[in-house]
Amino acid sequence: MVMKQYLLSLISQNKPHRLFFSLMTTLLFIILSSSLHAASVTASLNKNVSNENEVVQLTLRADFSDTGNGPDLTPLERDFDILGKSQNSQFSFNLGTSTALNFWVVTLMPKSVGTVEIPPIKIGDLESQPIRLTVKSSPQLLDNNGNPPVMIKTEVSEVEPYLQQEVILSVKLYTSVALQNANRSVPSHPDIVVERLIDDQMNYQTVNGTQYQVITREYLAFPQRSGLLTIPPQSIQAMINTSTGRRMIKVQSEPLNLQVIPIPASFTGDAWLPSEKVTVSTSLEKTNDAPRVGDTLIWTIDIKADGALPEQIPTLEFNSTRDYKLYPKPPQFNNQKNSTGVTGNQTIVVEVVPTEEGSLSLPDINITYWNTDERAISTASASTDSIEIAPLPNSTGQSDETAGNNPTISDPLPAQSRSIAPISLAKKAVKPANTDNQIEVVPETSNESKSLRDYLISGLLILAVLMLGAWIASWLKRKKLKTNTDSDVPTLQEFAPLSTLSEQSAYKALIECCQQNNLQSLRPSLLEWARHRWGDDEIRSVDDIKRLTSVQVTQLLMEAEIMLYSNNPAHEWHGEPLADALEEFTSGQEKPSKASQLKTLYPNF
Repeated sequence: MVMKQYLLSLISQNKPHRLFFSLMTTLLFIILSSSLHAASVTASLNKNVSNENEVVQLTLRADFSDTGNGPDLTPLERDFDILGKSQNSQFSFNLGTSTALNFWVVTLMPKSVGTVEIPPIKIGDLESQPIRLTVKSSPQLLDNNGNPPVMIKTEVSEVEPYLQQEVILSVKLYTSVALQNANRSVPSHPDIVVERLIDDQMNYQTVNGTQYQVITREYLAFPQRSGLLTIPPQSIQAMINTSTGRRMIKVQSEPLNLQVIPIPASFTGDAWLPSEKVTVSTSLEKTNDAPRVGDTLIWTIDIKADGALPEQIPTLEFNSTRDYKLYPKPPQFNNQKNSTGVTGNQTIVVEVVPTEEGSLSLPDINITYWNTDERAISTASASTDSIEIAPLPNSTGQSDETAGNNPTISDPLPAQSRSIAPISLAKKAVKPANTDNQIEVVPETSNESKSLRDYLISGLLILAVLMLGAWIASWLKRKKLKTNTDSDVPTLQEFAPLSTLSEQSAYKALIECCQQNNLQSLRPSLLEWARHRWGDDEIRSVDDIKRLTSVQVTQLLMEAEIMLYSNNPAHEWHGEPLADALEEFTSGQEKPSKASQLKTLYPNF
């Protein structure tokens, strides 16, 4: 304003040479002030001395706009783990000149103890000066009771199992602090088959005066080799907040040793099956009220083994005899898991076609196994009830001489070959036994009897073709109906419509929820705003919001979730920091602190 009044006074006094001199002086001053500002890259740390496994933040500042692809962080990878990076830009104006300020905040974790150097970081054509960081060895974190904040303990149900016997492996995680970005290991061993048992179980336990949240994760383990097997230690790596800042912790359990017992010499079975208990049940169902020779009967065999997978149950073999033909289908596998272990189930369906009239008796089913509770050999057996088979109409009887000369095939269940093959978790269907090479002796009949059999076979084939056609037509109809039904599935907007009209209204409601410290309404307000901003295809849960927002918003959301599911009252949550972080994310500019606001209003203060 003073310069403007001075120029107007020069014009009114008709002194153009003075006016020209003043303009040139001003222009020269602007050029000199612009030349004094040199572009540079500045690097700084939030601390120059840190403890082992503590997080440090590196701030990079570029005083120019042409930053290319941003900072090249490759030189940092030798001595640091790069955990995250965020960016912010600012513009300043001074005496007609504009300056672009670009900031990058890089979260680092030192890999070793000692003095490490942050090398020059290049941004565009310029680079920063190197910085030295001293990393000290820190003692183990302990609370006031002398207990660590995180512990892992493992145990097994049996330290001396038999070969391929079920072992329940329990991994218990004790935590007294909130964990962030936790990464847990999974039990593995080349000679042990391992799979999850049930979902994680959570409870609380007090140890030496410290209350821990205990998360129990259980696995099924089946050793595949006898001798000493060592299960490696289970570990967890996570970030926690301490009085000195964020810190990475790494905790692991003690290793577990299993002394696996080989197959006992007293076991005389053909297929090795260690189990707590094996049960067998059979049933023979009629397809009509009065079955005759040539009709089909359904023989169902159900085998259950406690403490064993269904793949461990030996597969039965079936042979046809003079009295019947057997056509087994591939066995069906199933298992039931609970806190006490697994129960494997194998169901076999066999089609039985009688070839002789009279009483039809099927062989007994015997399963030999090793009882792990009694440590002795046991046998599970089941018998099938007999069924009377009527002769074909107008069939002639067999002569005793012919019947006597025909060979008889009995013993339809030969002994199994001894096997201790490793367990395969892939449920492969077992192919039916080939009956083409079996000896089949059919009693001689008259020409009239053979003709009736031909007619019966032809009728059965025609009936099978008709049933197949009906099934195909029914399948096509169901497929068409399913397609029409799928097209009527409501969208997410129809199933759960938005309650606000725009992103601005949803964002305003979210900020009010944070400012009012209403933790219970935080999740629906977040999802409402996020669905407006990114759409229903991107947002399914709060985890999607964490993925799409900044690191600061993600950390505050995780703290809110921990407060929501902890024992602390919900009213202790303060949502003002989350509201500020959301405003910084949506605006793209860092919200100034109160001190910086005072400095802007009163620059000479």
